[in-house]
Amino acid sequence: MAFDGIVLHAVAHELSELLLTGRVDKIYQPLDRDLLLHIRRGGQNYKLLLTANASFPRAHLVQEYKGHNPAEPPMFCMLLRKHCEGGRITRIEQVGNERILHIAIENRDELGDLTERILVVEIMGRHSNVILLDPAENRILDSLVHVNFGTSRHREVLPGRTYVEPPEQGKENPFGVSLGRFQALRDEQAGLAFDKFLVSSFTGISPLLAKEITHRLGSGAPTQEQEWQAFAGLLDDCRAHRYQPTIVYHEDRPKAFSCVALTHVEGEATAFGTISEAIERFYSEKAWRDALRQRSQDLERLLSNELQKNINKIAKFETMIAEASEAEQYRIYGELITANLYQIERGMESVTVQNYYDENLSDLTIPLDPALSANENAQSCFKKYNKVKKSIPILHQQIEETRAEVIYLENVLQQLSTATWSDIEEIREELQAEGYLKIKQKPLPKGKKPPKKKEAPIKPERYLSSDGIELFVGKNNRQNEYLTMKFAHNTDTWLHTKDIPGSHVVIRAKEVPETTLLEAAQLAAFFSKGRESSQVPVDYTLIKHVWKPNGAKPGFVLYDNQKTLYVTPGARLTETLRTS
Repeated sequence: MAFDGIVLHAVAHELSELLLTGRVDKIYQPLDRDLLLHIRRGGQNYKLLLTANASFPRAHLVQEYKGHNPAEPPMFCMLLRKHCEGGRITRIEQVGNERILHIAIENRDELGDLTERILVVEIMGRHSNVILLDPAENRILDSLVHVNFGTSRHREVLPGRTYVEPPEQGKENPFGVSLGRFQALRDEQAGLAFDKFLVSSFTGISPLLAKEITHRLGSGAPTQEQEWQAFAGLLDDCRAHRYQPTIVYHEDRPKAFSCVALTHVEGEATAFGTISEAIERFYSEKAWRDALRQRSQDLERLLSNELQKNINKIAKFETMIAEASEAEQYRIYGELITANLYQIERGMESVTVQNYYDENLSDLTIPLDPALSANENAQSCFKKYNKVKKSIPILHQQIEETRAEVIYLENVLQQLSTATWSDIEEIREELQAEGYLKIKQKPLPKGKKPPKKKEAPIKPERYLSSDGIELFVGKNNRQNEYLTMKFAHNTDTWLHTKDIPGSHVVIRAKEVPETTLLEAAQLAAFFSKGRESSQVPVDYTLIKHVWKPNGAKPGFVLYDNQKTLYVTPGARLTETLRTS
């Protein structure tokens, strides 16, 4: 993984520089595996994120955190507040060059005595954890993730247990290796490629970093001396804390990051002032999308099931229409039976008559109900004909209504894919109002009325174009409807992807420069189902040409007098134009 021991070495140094002697002001646990510590030092406020997220575990400072704190803090958060809030940070240390960080916090207990607690942050993929430790007894007070022998055969991480470090990998700390030891190890693994040798021999060296060191050797077959120089040179920079935090972007997406320059990775390299800035930028979208996906899983499953049901309904209705097109046959049967009543007697199962509706006057065998008379068989055929004939317009109407339902569900699914935390809650409320979700309410005492829920203000996302013009994006149907039908002026420009589920976008200006129009179109494309595509068609027109049909689903509008642009969306433009 990109967050290797060398990166943690840089993080530990940065945290020591900024947070030592700082006071832990507040502790929050916004997500199951995320901890956010507010720390004050020297008149400055810092936010330290410690996360055991299975996909993106890490520890670093953050400028902003998008998560919302739960109404009731989890038990582990309450325990941390008890032991650590108000305490001072006395030590921040990396264990060896492993992905393990110790944060020592000194605080007063219930008796007023100074006690030390250690937050152990273990960054180990899906085995990551944050553990609160009593160092005097080396005893676990509690942890973010509980681990028993059924989960791990190496150790238990449970309250009251003795803390046991993660099993060693049999590698050496690169910061303590001499030239002689390096050469001895290299001789033992002479047949191994240099980058693989580095990964297998030294702690904290990821495949990414190993490839970077190898790349710095240049072409040709290097000597052991040259390999040592490339290896030791990078470590000397890290030992002296001469870092170059870097992210390499490919097609506007973060591809790789490190605390050193990445000269071997193809793409556009961007340097950052601190390692925390680089980590926050690299992981912000990835980790947040992962958290939001977990938050919205139930909604996504519900919408996908409803969508499939409606697609199946359309197929069923179309089959019924195809079958109904054969209804004319029943009318012909009825007419021919009526014309040949004298030939038919009760008890007959069929009759063969001349078909005078056929230009060749061929014979036609008509099935009969033996329990009915000739006249009753004719009337039965006419009834079937009339019933089917009446059903066709109803089926067409049902198909139209179901297609509107499909469009609505596809739109909401798309909105979930780009939703923020508050957007998801608004979508959840919308689905409850539309009857897709049942509202779970606790039983109230007899005679007590449920409290009125305060209506949250609707806030479409605001951007500023390169020309300084305001752009607004609706992130869900509630925002879309407010933005288009209430907020926007008649002379504002409205944009939406052509025939693709997406957000409403409004340009707040009478005169729109070409640059602003293109940027707004790119926003519309980015917040749509076509965000991964190129040359996405985006329609634009004035607000006065947009209207909502009576009885339409939330967010559904019609428009005319439009023109179409073709643009390629980009995540970096979205970040550049965002104002808050």
